[in-house]
Amino acid sequence: MKKVNAIQLFEDKKVRTVWDSEQEKWFVSIIDVIEVLTESERPRKYWSDLKSKLTKEGSEVSDKIGQLKMQAPDGKMRMTDVADTEQIFRLIQSIPSPKAEPFKLWLAQIAKERLDELQDPEITIDRALEQYLQMGYSENWINQRLKSIEIRKELTDEWKKRSVKEGQEFAVLTDIISKAWSGKTTKEYKILKDLKKENLRDNMTNMELVLNMLAEASTKDISKATNPETFQDNAKVAEQGGNVAHVALKELESKTGKKVVTNLNSKSLIHSNKPSDKIE
Repeated sequence: MKKVNAIQLFEDKKVRTVWDSEQEKWFVSIIDVIEVLTESERPRKYWSDLKSKLTKEGSEVSDKIGQLKMQAPDGKMRMTDVADTEQIFRLIQSIPSPKAEPFKLWLAQIAKERLDELQDPEITIDRALEQYLQMGYSENWINQRLKSIEIRKELTDEWKKRSVKEGQEFAVLTDIISKAWSGKTTKEYKILKDLKKENLRDNMTNMELVLNMLAEASTKDISKATNPETFQDNAKVAEQGGNVAHVALKELESKTGKKVVTNLNSKSLIHSNKPSDKIE
């Protein structure tokens, strides 16, 4: 069963969701919904009291509540009470809030958009393009970012063919590639850029993205040429692919006299007071 975690925004407030591709349903964090609707400083306490009340009343909603792992404020994945959109709609009826109707409309739109994307993947690309533009990224950077998504998908498809397991093994190989070309693991790279939960690639400069793409594309091509059979074989291929980009990095730095891997991130570039400062 394929599940994809995503953070949605309702009136600038985060709502954690998980897309279940098998059931084609969104599952939503109940705590986040309550926090949005009630603006309570103790949404967990509110939910605990409401759940007890619904249980005493014999409500079917309380019986259908499940749990999934979602990212907690401390960055760790923790089990969280969730409900699908139909159950959330019913739950909202028990929460007096002026935001109830706008929230239901928003949630219905989120569900519709996801189903539209499954029918036409180009919609996903168009929406990503629009969102990056609204955030202040340059068109040149956006083109590289979208290309990086395509290359990453090709690499992970290749790993799956080689029986590399999603999750921990993907993360280990990604770290090997990153260390080989940039000199930093993903965690070290994020520390350099002062990132916590933010996406590293969304905070890379244009050239960093280009070299990361070269590393991943090289890894994929070497894998296809050598047919690695074990995880250790795949790890060697990942290092070889990363080294291809490392050679390019050193050559570029020798010609320009400038470091490619820097602490620049989207916040420092996009939110600069200079109108011309967009992430490039």
